[in-house]
Amino acid sequence: MNVFMREIKANRKVLIIWSIGMILLIASGMGKYAGLSASGQAINDFLAQMPESLKAIMGMGTFDLTKATGYYGVLFIYLAMMATIHATMLGANIISKEERDKTAEFLFIKPISRNKIITSKLLASLVNILIFNLVTFVSSILMVQKYSKGEAVIGDITKLMIGMLILQLIFLSIGTAIAAKSKHPKTAPSLATGILLFTFILSIAIDLNSRIEILKYFTPFKYFDAKNLMYAQGFEPIYVILSGVIIAILFRVTYIFYISRDLKV
Repeated sequence: MNVFMREIKANRKVLIIWSIGMILLIASGMGKYAGLSASGQAINDFLAQMPESLKAIMGMGTFDLTKATGYYGVLFIYLAMMATIHATMLGANIISKEERDKTAEFLFIKPISRNKIITSKLLASLVNILIFNLVTFVSSILMVQKYSKGEAVIGDITKLMIGMLILQLIFLSIGTAIAAKSKHPKTAPSLATGILLFTFILSIAIDLNSRIEILKYFTPFKYFDAKNLMYAQGFEPIYVILSGVIIAILFRVTYIFYISRDLKV
């Protein structure tokens, strides 16, 4: 039995639905930019008068909203949120669904090792998030270029999509690790999503209060902040290394607990 193809087919419809949702989000977001851009510099003057707390909550930061890439930078946090939710749910469900749906017995009577099963599931998950990221990348380029008025957009979008891919991998590994460790498969997706929401809220809190900036290492959303990727340091080595360590450890945890756990059939 080809577990990899089984998982690809099982997640095909969900991937299509999420991809359509991402395309619509980008299209609607950039469509709003068309209306805002008509006001020119006035929009930046208006934003300058807004409270910093409100700008932090809305993810506006220091972006120049008269430019298509600046507006896309604001939109990116919502795209990243959507992509990480998809990755988290995918990771948790692809591990826990066998017990949840009572199909574990069917899977484990086959002449295939648990190590190969989990490897096939992780590879299928990786293909899913790569496709989702590619759909986001292509859609973003097409939509932003439409309103860019000749502005170079590919470089900035490419950096943001690489950052988003790493975020997807982090939260995919969180989802798989929690599902592999959890004794209650139905709770794994909600617990993994809860961790995602906590880290997202923490990233906003850090923007609101610089005194807790030290906590930025506990929220992956600060590792690949759009304004830093586009206007400042770009990819900071410390965050790239930390991301790699987190992903490697959590995938290792996934293997250890999945291989040794007593599965309910």
